[in-house]
Amino acid sequence: MHTIKEYITVDKDIQNGQPVFAGTRVPVESLLWHLEKGISVDNFLEDFPSVSKEQVEGVLSIFHKLFNSENINKLYEIAA
Repeated sequence: MHTIKEYITVDKDIQNGQPVFAGTRVPVESLLWHLEKGISVDNFLEDFPSVSKEQVEGVLSIFHKLFNSENINKLYEIAA
């Protein structure tokens, strides 16, 4: 099982601390923007060749785990 640090890096010296795909300067937010606009993962990968499909799948898996019905209450607790 992979850890979040294998997929996402946060470093104040890279993109001002914005979460990026590990080993790249590509903000994770750019994946979400593409998906929100209806742009496919394959097109995202074409736009950002330094990001691997495994990284995208890993990040999407993390998002799924964070936002599934069992864990959403924990997010609310943290944000409170």
